[in-house]
Amino acid sequence: MLMDAGPKAPQNVKVAREILRANPRIGEIDALLLATRTIDAAARNGISPNFLAATLLQESAFDPRAISPAGAIGLAQFTIATADDYGVEPWDPLSAIDGAARLLGGYVAQYRGGREDPYALALAAYDAGPGVVAHYGGVPPYDETRLYIRLVRLRWSRIVGR
Repeated sequence: MLMDAGPKAPQNVKVAREILRANPRIGEIDALLLATRTIDAAARNGISPNFLAATLLQESAFDPRAISPAGAIGLAQFTIATADDYGVEPWDPLSAIDGAARLLGGYVAQYRGGREDPYALALAAYDAGPGVVAHYGGVPPYDETRLYIRLVRLRWSRIVGR
């Protein structure tokens, strides 16, 4: 049903299609719920909904049970300390979406008006930490972080283009 909506589909359907492509274990209704929550959380935090969706797709493919080798957990891949700082229940997908939107929205606002793209800096802070971004005065020279930014941007462009 969602996959047949075509290019003029509503935004939540476009995001839901990307969720289903990335994680076929999620049902259509759940994908639509997650997509709608993502769009609403992004709007509340002043960031592009496609940017937030692309970031969460890259982090976990919207899998609320995801665990990284570094110990980050849930759909938004929060560490326990960051989840506690933001009042997020990392295993709850709706809480994780809201927390990721607050965190990324704060980073984008903080980096807006500088020389570099605030979205790239926000991604660098999400991936490597804001202290690392401050230390280097921009995106750090880490291959992993630079690849992360490129992959999120690729996902972002896919959502926009559909």
